[in-house]
Amino acid sequence: MVAGETSGDLLASRLLSGLRPQLPEADFHGIGGARMAEYGFRSDWPMEKLSVRGLFEVLAHYREIKGIQNALRDRLLEEKPAAFIGVDAPDFNFGLEAQLKQAGIPTMHFISPSIWAWRGGRIKKIARAVSHMLVVFPFEEEIYRRAGIPVSYVGYPLAEVIPMEPDVLAARAELQLPANARVVAILPGSRMSELKYNSVAFIEAARVLMQQDASIRFVVPMAGAKQQAYFSELLTNAGLGDVPLQVVSGKSHTVIAAADAVLVASGTATLEVALFKKPMVIGYKMMRASWEILRHMGYQPWVGLPNILAREFLVPELLQDAATPEALAKALSGQLNDEPHRERLHQRFTEMHHLLLRDTAKESADAVLRLIGHKAAA
Repeated sequence: MVAGETSGDLLASRLLSGLRPQLPEADFHGIGGARMAEYGFRSDWPMEKLSVRGLFEVLAHYREIKGIQNALRDRLLEEKPAAFIGVDAPDFNFGLEAQLKQAGIPTMHFISPSIWAWRGGRIKKIARAVSHMLVVFPFEEEIYRRAGIPVSYVGYPLAEVIPMEPDVLAARAELQLPANARVVAILPGSRMSELKYNSVAFIEAARVLMQQDASIRFVVPMAGAKQQAYFSELLTNAGLGDVPLQVVSGKSHTVIAAADAVLVASGTATLEVALFKKPMVIGYKMMRASWEILRHMGYQPWVGLPNILAREFLVPELLQDAATPEALAKALSGQLNDEPHRERLHQRFTEMHHLLLRDTAKESADAVLRLIGHKAAA
């Protein structure tokens, strides 16, 4: 198995939670994180080696990442595992899966790339690489069936993990926040590249909001110690070290549950925020050269997963040059203060939660067992 970042580690751990009881003696290894390790997964390389985003950012690490891919490929071709499961990380995993499938090793990919959001030409490449696709959105099944790729809809794993009605007061108590405070969660991303481009604009937006309402509490979860140190360095260099923030190690779900509104980088975290039924502003910045290429590739108007699922702009999206501190702050203020809008969002996000709710651990584990010809235990 290969997961390339924190969200992939969480998704893979849900699959492993269903698979480990069925295959108690199996050796699960590859690249993964701490959550996968809870189920006896052995990571041959640190997952952080693959946590790079953006065309030119990846190029800077290309030699090292390609070296890891080749070494893992050679090891697996010699080992001939019962199956290989790539969890997200499509740029790394599809190339590896194609070579393994050609050698007769069954390959599964968990989480479809956004072929419905960007140019769909990758479907032929996926067909060459993947023996079976696991998808987490119901509309994705038909895309793969039309392309002749075996597919299973397994639900969105976090729809099971996140409660239908989050306990706001318990989350605030855990974070030692006043029960009646106005709380804004800021999630600039878990990758170092995301922190680099989003952190300063996001915290400048917090400072603008704070000037309008000094009572607002801002809480920022960090994926790890390395990310937290880098985040602090970025703010200090930008002259933002004096902005009063509560920076928390991990606990992103607790932070989201405690919030009245969330400023979040585009990605899977946006759907987590929706499952917590929270108003949000989606912001994203990246290296200029990457943006100039990627902005011409989208063929639908939304990038945030909640908006894509809703097929409308439920929440604001402010990307690249539009993601100024003033614009982000203004949009956040609207999410905080428009009560009818907040109630509508709660209803729409509740409907979305029910749509995505399946027994993902069982459904995905059963698909793996069918792929390797192993009968599930009763």
